Amino acid sequence: MKLIWLIVLACVAWRVFMGRWPWQKKLRVRQTFALAHAREVLGVKAGADRKDILEAHRRRLAAVHPDRGGSNEQVHEANAARDLLLAELSPESST
Repeated sequence: MKLIWLIVLACVAWRVFMGRWPWQKKLRVRQTFALAHAREVLGVKAGADRKDILEAHRRRLAAVHPDRGGSNEQVHEANAARDLLLAELSPESST
């Protein structure tokens, strides 16, 4: 019985200090994959600055716009990629 209580206490302590339960996966891994996908969609490298991201977004929108044979989903994907990459920039580099 004491072993069960120790396990429960250890899980609660893990949750308090780590911000997640021991059996939950790290959220950072998902975010890393999302950033990699966003870079792939826009065709920018990992160190891209605000200007590069905005130029790549403009080029991507010109290529996938519905008036040019693209789809609304592709436009939304490009917009989401732009927003994610701009949000990930440090405050110093976004000015």
